[in-house]
Amino acid sequence: MNITKLALSMTFTAALSLSAAAQSAAPQSAQHMHSLNPTQFDPSIAPGSDFYGYVNRKWQQANPLTGEHSRYGKFDILSDTNEVRIKDIVLGLASTNPQPGTVAYKVSTIYEQAMDSVRRNTLGAAPIKADLKHIEDAKPEEMTDLFYWIHANYASPFFASAPQEDLNNSTRYAMYVSGGGLTLGDRDYYLSADPENVKVRKALEQLIVKQMINAGYSKRDARRIMKNVMKIETAIAEETWTREESRNLPAMNNPRTIEELGEMYPNINWPKFFSETMGIDSVPNVIVTEINTVKRANDLMGTLTDREIKDYYLWKYVNQASSALSDDFTDANFAFAQVMSGVKEQRPRWKRALAATQGALGEAIGQLYVEKYFPASSKAYMLELVENLRTALGKHIINLKWMSDDTKLNALKKLAAFTVKIGYPDKWKDYSTMEIDPALSYYENMHNVGMWHQREYLAKWGKPVDRTEWGMTPQTVNAYYNPMANEIVFPAAILQAPFFDPQASDAENYGGIGVVIGHEMTHGFDDQGRNFDAEGNMVNWWTPEDAEAFAALTQGLVGQFDQVEVLPGLNANGTYTLGENIADQGGLRVAMTAFLDSQRKKGVDITTELIDGFTPVQTFYLNYANLWGQNIRDEAKRSLTLGDVHSLGENRVNVTLRNLDPFFTAFGITEGMPMYRPESERVVIW
Repeated sequence: MNITKLALSMTFTAALSLSAAAQSAAPQSAQHMHSLNPTQFDPSIAPGSDFYGYVNRKWQQANPLTGEHSRYGKFDILSDTNEVRIKDIVLGLASTNPQPGTVAYKVSTIYEQAMDSVRRNTLGAAPIKADLKHIEDAKPEEMTDLFYWIHANYASPFFASAPQEDLNNSTRYAMYVSGGGLTLGDRDYYLSADPENVKVRKALEQLIVKQMINAGYSKRDARRIMKNVMKIETAIAEETWTREESRNLPAMNNPRTIEELGEMYPNINWPKFFSETMGIDSVPNVIVTEINTVKRANDLMGTLTDREIKDYYLWKYVNQASSALSDDFTDANFAFAQVMSGVKEQRPRWKRALAATQGALGEAIGQLYVEKYFPASSKAYMLELVENLRTALGKHIINLKWMSDDTKLNALKKLAAFTVKIGYPDKWKDYSTMEIDPALSYYENMHNVGMWHQREYLAKWGKPVDRTEWGMTPQTVNAYYNPMANEIVFPAAILQAPFFDPQASDAENYGGIGVVIGHEMTHGFDDQGRNFDAEGNMVNWWTPEDAEAFAALTQGLVGQFDQVEVLPGLNANGTYTLGENIADQGGLRVAMTAFLDSQRKKGVDITTELIDGFTPVQTFYLNYANLWGQNIRDEAKRSLTLGDVHSLGENRVNVTLRNLDPFFTAFGITEGMPMYRPESERVVIW
């Protein structure tokens, strides 16, 4: 142990001497950090030992988790800031005494009803009683109509179906039939004997019993319902894809005619299903994503008793309604969340009310948000960064040693075709036909909101895909890549420090939002995005040799993450997180190239520049590590490792950076230091 401490001390001394050498090379620059706070770096941790800890440990110690959080980091800080801003917007609308029918009136009504615990608790389960009775009273000859009714209005038992962009022609919509029906989502929660999965399974059983009692059922009936639900969902889980299998997009592309669909799954009248649940009378073809999972659903529908099916429907109905009912229901949900994530306290009611309001009328709030908080200068800066990153990624593609020229040409074509969306949509949703009535219960209004959104979406059927639409609201702290539109999208809310700060150095901004841009671009070429061409169609544009070389490289990256022990007995899942890990690495490499190119263009000599004593290249990596700083409970680590395609923040830093030569050079990381990875083991894809 003493030897280890000595080694760490020597590593840190090397890092300090690097900074001192840089300072002696030129006078101290006047530049200071804005997105970063250098006083929060931990001098007791060597960058070459634990870079994530060096950047974030003091922040972690100064920001212990509060009861309402299972994890809390830099993303959450921005979300907290946004919540306060959005709350001010919503309360500001209410203070204007808006007229019925206006968007301001609808926003205010939803928020006020969500906050009105007295009325919700007085009503209890009353808003759902009539629908529960409708399920219970269904006669044997009415069970098929009951299936259509619940699919059309409330939930998706057994399987899911919806129109979406066609994998084979992204300009039009296709009808999809997919697996589904699992409350817990992941099959392992139902099938694994791992003690933690068993714990979650037991918590689900307790949740079902509690919620059915809240809905008015006796404990005996509630336990019967629970047993039937677990029987059905476990049977579906047995044929549900593993997390790893779910990343195989080509395997999901199974076009079938409506006649073939009927032959595969004869217990469902498919033309009537689409007509009754979606109002769509002509569906000549479908895409089945998980053939065996839907087969299991079909078989169950033909063998279960009416009582078993009704109990399954009852749970699906109550579960989707619970968040809009009384505190008995929301408290039960929270008790389950405690097991899943380790969270100790419910979020304040105003935060939950705000989330519901944004879910209902997100773009209406977003329009006010960008007017107040998103300057045009931020969009202009972002456009410049995006083009710099696009050029840099093009250079990387051209210089790839493992890819042939033919495939490179197709990759460059796809890169050039990227659509870039920044800040907010060019056209806003029209909520004028959404009906919100304060005389109705909160649940009834939220159900009407859900039906409005469903009708809006189903109205797209038969029309060309609208590429102007956004999949996130402007006030969302996130970004995304959509392979079927070949677009990268950056909502206004992520364009804040530490990701982006107009007053910050280029090094900080490229290490922040620059890496985010590069990350989303690289998604177009990760293990899933690589299956789509420049137009967003699922087309194989790779030579067999290049596809084989890509697969070999990705397996190296999978292995690096697989060997990380997240908790005792639980390792990271390099296959499930592969796409995000590729994008993290690609984002870092491409953003660094773009940063260096931008400095050369500006005539900046980064070998003499200093930012609070750090070189620009060091600052770039420091801000990247800063983005992922967070505290997290063990329960959340486990839940995210099992169910999230993103690696945990610490691994996004320490595992990913260990593949990058410029990082080693910047911090003097050499053989023998824990952050060092031998050159022969480093994986570079894009």
